[in-house]
Amino acid sequence: MGAGHAHKLYRRASSPVHALPPHTKLAATFAFVVVVVSTPREAMWAFGAYAVLLAVVAGIAHVPPLFLTKRLLIEVPFVAFAVLLPFVAEGERVEVLGMSLSVSGLWGAWNVLAKGTLGVAASVLLAATTELRELLLGLERLKLPPLLVQIASFMIRYGDVISGEMRRMRIARESRGFEARGPRHWGVLAKSAGALFIRSYERGERVHLAMVSRGYSGVMPVIDEVTASRAQWSYALALPCAALVVCLLGWVL
Repeated sequence: MGAGHAHKLYRRASSPVHALPPHTKLAATFAFVVVVVSTPREAMWAFGAYAVLLAVVAGIAHVPPLFLTKRLLIEVPFVAFAVLLPFVAEGERVEVLGMSLSVSGLWGAWNVLAKGTLGVAASVLLAATTELRELLLGLERLKLPPLLVQIASFMIRYGDVISGEMRRMRIARESRGFEARGPRHWGVLAKSAGALFIRSYERGERVHLAMVSRGYSGVMPVIDEVTASRAQWSYALALPCAALVVCLLGWVL
């Protein structure tokens, strides 16, 4: 995938975190999320410590707080679900601001909010410091099934192409006076979606034939061999190791 496919979450900067090999950052992020999920929800101080650790990483990576906060809006659906838990969960009730809330629901809401927010923040930091092409190389290095990596690569490469096709179809409809105002126009939109699917499928067939004619045999050639030194692994795993210490203290205390 060409270097021009930079995603909106990526923030170009020169930092030690950006310089780390992608597979070390992927492994560190996954390990950090596992540690966070394994932490008992009653250890509220531990989640504050995790937030501090992520803030330190963001500072080292030169990722501004506002940039990170805006990207966290992706978890709004989870927040809405968490807010409903105290009202719908059963069990012991407690009065809060005149409302009867479930104790287990409050704990469940806190569990979802704390762990979900930390997991999303860690993922946003990973995306902000790693380009898409590097992420795919990292997944290959971590021995993810090659077919899944290729599917992800094609999705990223041709996502903009499909979006452009949708935009041209929308402009064509609007130039003919069409404006979706209600259910009676859903038929036109459904036909447009069907036409887009057929065009995308046919384009995929043409791309596949072009690749086969150029020697494609089901495996993409490895152009960049990504390696990591022991020092780089140590640097990347510092975050999950520190989080593991916090998690163990959370279980003990």
